[in-house]
Amino acid sequence: MLAIKNGRFIVPDEQGNFVFREDGVLLCAGEKIKGFVTEQEIPPEAEIVDAKGNYVAPGFINVHIHGCAGADTMDGSQEALAKMAKLQAQTGVTAFLPTTMTCKWSEVETALGVIQEAMKSQPAGAQVLGAHMEGPFISPAKKGAQAEENIRQADYHLVEPWQSVVKIITLAPEELVDYTFVEKCQQAGIVVSIGHTAADYDTAVEAVEKHGIQHFTHVYNAMTGFSHRAPGVVGAAFDTEANCEIIADNVHSHPMAQRLLYHAKEGKHIVLITDSLRACGLGDGPSELGGQAVFVKGELATLQDGTIAGSVATMNRCVKIFWENTGADLPQIIEMVTRTPAEELACYAERGSLTTGKRADVVIFDEDVNLQQVIIGGKRHFN
Repeated sequence: MLAIKNGRFIVPDEQGNFVFREDGVLLCAGEKIKGFVTEQEIPPEAEIVDAKGNYVAPGFINVHIHGCAGADTMDGSQEALAKMAKLQAQTGVTAFLPTTMTCKWSEVETALGVIQEAMKSQPAGAQVLGAHMEGPFISPAKKGAQAEENIRQADYHLVEPWQSVVKIITLAPEELVDYTFVEKCQQAGIVVSIGHTAADYDTAVEAVEKHGIQHFTHVYNAMTGFSHRAPGVVGAAFDTEANCEIIADNVHSHPMAQRLLYHAKEGKHIVLITDSLRACGLGDGPSELGGQAVFVKGELATLQDGTIAGSVATMNRCVKIFWENTGADLPQIIEMVTRTPAEELACYAERGSLTTGKRADVVIFDEDVNLQQVIIGGKRHFN
């Protein structure tokens, strides 16, 4: 049993909105949160965790990550996922969706099979919740760092054997023959996301409001931009209540663009992601993404032609950057990496807040969002 005291706890209020709580001691018994008690009520057998005035929040959830620590989802190995799980935990992520790319379908299936096994066995570190499929059902015009030769028409027969593994699928709505594919995904509980798309504003809004798509992949990147006469997919992201991913690394989106999204969405329906590749955590130098050479310098990772190729950001850094750029209250930022993705993945009853009965996934960090301690399933993983 763990007893976390002297923390600035980030918890839901009666309306479910995250706020600060600066009194009480958080008890974790086994893998679950037991609740708050006074210091006098701490059981004698409890191990004391002194937060030393730092922030105490639910573990972060990363719904879009290709790789880190020299490993990539498309490596198709348990060793790769284990490396990713370890580094994710060290940066505050306690659950994640390894993300596949637009590769040969046989390679995607191999990766999905490995993810399926990891969901059962769970490597040490952040938990594997399932997969995010970024493609191959995307637009060649907005392929970004994806390989065009592997783009294909959406076909649910390909996805059906993996519907218990796949949690999010990114696609281009304008490339669909009809919305049957989307309907089948929704019936299976798979979140469909608009991304890598050349759609116009009307097509994207119709996809959200008429066909129930409620997610946009890395807003601003690999989609039609906003202008005053053609609002594009970015405009549709602003103008609907769909959740919007954003890579808050100041490379994929300018600080002002981050503020614009924050204000357009009124601080809600935002999901911070890393979209990191295998180079994350390794420093400057050559790397690889989907069989393509990548070059990393500082925060920037590019293909040979200069195309931005994923990020090298960590989630704690994205939290810090978005917090600085928007001036939002920290509890609201924390919702973007906990409550919002958990609700969308239909697992908020199990994780995503410091609430009695939920998983004891807890992170303790300072004013610069440097991790002091990470607790996963009631056990200290990093401190």
